[in-house]
Amino acid sequence: MQHVFVLDKTKKPLMPCHPARARQLLRKGKAAVFRHYPFTIILKNRENGNTQNVRIKIDPGSKHTGIALVGEFKKERKVIWAAVIEHRGDKIHNALQKRCAVRRNRRQRKTRYRKPRFLNRKRPEGWLPPSLESKISNVITWVRRLSKWCPITHISMELVKFDTQKLQNPEISGVEYQQGELFGYEIREYLLEKWGRKCAYCGATNVPLEIEHIIPKSRGGTDRISNLTLACRKCNLAKGNKTSAEFGYPKIQEKAKKPLKDIASVNSTRWKLYNKLKEFGLSIECGSGGRTKYNRTKQNYPKDHWIDAACVGESGENVYITERLKPLRIVATGWCNRQVCRMDKNGFPRTSAKIVKKVHGFQTGDLVKAIVTKGKKKGVYIGRVAVRSSGYFNIKTSNSTIQGIHYKYCKILQHIDGYTYFH
Repeated sequence: MQHVFVLDKTKKPLMPCHPARARQLLRKGKAAVFRHYPFTIILKNRENGNTQNVRIKIDPGSKHTGIALVGEFKKERKVIWAAVIEHRGDKIHNALQKRCAVRRNRRQRKTRYRKPRFLNRKRPEGWLPPSLESKISNVITWVRRLSKWCPITHISMELVKFDTQKLQNPEISGVEYQQGELFGYEIREYLLEKWGRKCAYCGATNVPLEIEHIIPKSRGGTDRISNLTLACRKCNLAKGNKTSAEFGYPKIQEKAKKPLKDIASVNSTRWKLYNKLKEFGLSIECGSGGRTKYNRTKQNYPKDHWIDAACVGESGENVYITERLKPLRIVATGWCNRQVCRMDKNGFPRTSAKIVKKVHGFQTGDLVKAIVTKGKKKGVYIGRVAVRSSGYFNIKTSNSTIQGIHYKYCKILQHIDGYTYFH
C-alpha cells in the first residue's frame, strides 16, 4: 500500500506515513488534505521533525518511466511509494508530422515560386526533438514535485539500458567481468529486447531461448553483439554449423545490424537527463539495465517499470516490496489544447472559436467534486470537468460522462497540472 506524503504547517516535507495514520490525523482534525494525486496531507500544528534517508530511483524508458521512493531505514530498504509515468512522445511526434504535412501542402499551393529553405535553420548544441524533450521534462517535473513532498536525499537512475561498450569489447574491465554473471545479463537482456523475446527462426514464444551465433565461430564468426541472436533448442540444433542464410533465413543478419529504436531513444536522452538531475545537488547513483534485471531476478520480483526502478544500481540488491503496494499510474496529457476550433473530416471549421479559457474559476481538466442535491442528476460525481460558457459543465468520471452539471454544484479538488492519474 502506498504511503501518504506529509507536510508540516510551513509546507516542509516530513517522512511519509501509513494510510491508516493519515486517516487518523484527518479524523481528529490534526491534518487537512493538501493534494489528492498523489495524496498529500498537511499538519496544522506541527513544524519540523526527524526524517530518514529517502532515495528516489528512476528507470527511464522510451514510453514509460518507473519511479520508486525507497526509505533507507536501519534494518532494511523499503519501497514506500511508486509510480509509472506514461509519456506522450509518440503523440507529439504524430502531431508534428501532421503539422508538417499541412504546412508543406499549403506551401505547395500558395508559394510554389519560393526557393526551398530547408538549410537555413540552425539548431543549438545539444538539441533534441520535442518528443524526446517531453520525456526528460516529465521525469524532471516529477523529481522536483516529489522533492517538495518528501525528504529526498539521494537519486538513483538507470543510465544505460545495456552496457554497449562492454558488449562490443567484453574485456574492457578484465576477464573477471567477462566471466561474471552480470555480463551474461547485459547480453541476454539486449537480445531479448532486440528479437521480441521469441525465437528468431521459428518465432516460438514462452520457451527457453539460447544465445546463438548467426555465423558460427567455426566459420569465422565472432562474439560481437551483431553476430548474436536468440533461438529455441530445436532450431539451434537443426541449424548446426550453417549460417543463418544457409539455414534459410537471410534477413536475420540484416536485422541484427539494425539498432533498437526504443534503445536509441533512451540513449539519446540519458546524458541530458543525468545532467538535469545533477542540478538538484544530490548524490547520484547510476546503473545499467543488466544490473537492474540481475537484482530483480535475484529477489524473485515480477517484471514492471516501477519494480525495475526499485532495483536500479547497487542499492537495488536488497529492497523490500510489499505485496499490497500498487503504483500510481501517471499519464502525461499536456496542459491544454491550443487548437482554436474543431474541424470536420474535410478540414473545415465545425465549431466557433474559443471565447474564454476559464469559466467561473473552472478550467477544462480540473478535478472537481459535484454534489447535485436535486433533479434527475441528483448524486455525487468526482472527475475531470469540461467547461462551457453557459455555466453547465460536463464531468468525466471513471465510468461515464455526466453532462449539464451547473457550476454552483462543483468544487475544485485539484487544478489541472498536465497529467491524469489512475490507481
